[in-house]
Amino acid sequence: MGNHIKTVFLLTAMTGLFLVLGYALGGQSGMVIALIIALVMNFFSYWQSHTIVLKMYRAQPVDRSQAPGLHDTVARLAQRAGLPMPKLYVIPQEAPNAFATGRDPEHGVVAVTEGLLRLMNQEELEGVLAHELGHIKNRDILISTIVATLAGAIMFVASMARFSAFFGGRDNEEGGLGFVGVMVMSILAPMAAMVVQMAVSRSREYLADATAAQVTGRPQGLASALNKLGEYTRRGAAVNANPSTAHMFIVNPLSGRQFASLFSTHPPLEERIRRLTGAGPSSGAGPRESQGRKPSMTEQSRKFWDSLS
Repeated sequence: MGNHIKTVFLLTAMTGLFLVLGYALGGQSGMVIALIIALVMNFFSYWQSHTIVLKMYRAQPVDRSQAPGLHDTVARLAQRAGLPMPKLYVIPQEAPNAFATGRDPEHGVVAVTEGLLRLMNQEELEGVLAHELGHIKNRDILISTIVATLAGAIMFVASMARFSAFFGGRDNEEGGLGFVGVMVMSILAPMAAMVVQMAVSRSREYLADATAAQVTGRPQGLASALNKLGEYTRRGAAVNANPSTAHMFIVNPLSGRQFASLFSTHPPLEERIRRLTGAGPSSGAGPRESQGRKPSMTEQSRKFWDSLS
C-alpha cells in the first residue's frame, strides 16, 4: 500500500475515532459538538502553528546577505522541486537537526540548527534541505497539523467524556454507549489516536526521503546525513524539543530518551538509510547478534510502529 493511500486511510480512521468518541459522550449531538471543536482547533492551527513553532525554538530569519551559501542551495533545490523559495530560519542550537513548517508551499519555511550547518558537508546538507522541501512539496505540514489537532481534540473530548460520565450525567434518549462504554472509549481513544499520529508521521518521513532523493539525484547524501544525525542523537546530543513538535524534525529529537523512543514518530534510521541506499533487508542486528537473541522492547516497539507506516 502506498504512503498516500495509507495516510488517507489513517486520517479517515482518526476522524472516525473522533466521531465515535463524540457519540459516546452525547449521542448524535455529541458528534456535532466534537466536529465543531475539531474545526475550530484546525482553523487556529492552520493559520498560527508555524509562528508558534518558530518562536518556541527562537528561530531567527536569515536572508541571502547573511547566509549566501545556504540561500543559494535552497533556491536551487526549490527550483528543481518546482516550489517557490521558502523562508529560511536558523535555530541557535548546537545539536544538528532541521524541520519544515508553513501552511502551504507558498508560505513554506525551512529551519535548520547552527549545529547542522557546521556538521554537514555540501552533499549531506543538500540531502537534508531536499528532505524538508519534500515535506513542503507533499503538503505534509498541513497533514501533520490536521493529525496533531485531531489527536489533541480527541484527548480533550476524552477528558470531557470522563468528567461527564462521573459528574454530569446525560439523557440516553439520543443514544450513546452508557457509563461503561464512555469510560472505555475515553481511555482507548487517546491511545488509538497516538498510534495513528505516529503511523501518519512515519509514512510522511519515508515519502519525504524519496522526494529528496529525486530532487538531488544523490540519495547517498541524505543517507550519509541521517547516519551522522543518528550518531549525534544516540550520544544524547539532541535538540531541546517539545514532544508535541518532535514529529516535525528530520530525526526524532527525543530518541535519546528510552520511554520516548518506544513511541517514536519517526521510522528507524537504519530502515530509512536502507531504502535510500537500496541495501538488502535490515534485521537490525548483525548475523551473530541476531541469532539466539530476543529483540528488546524498544526494537519490538519500533518494528510494530514501522509496520503501520
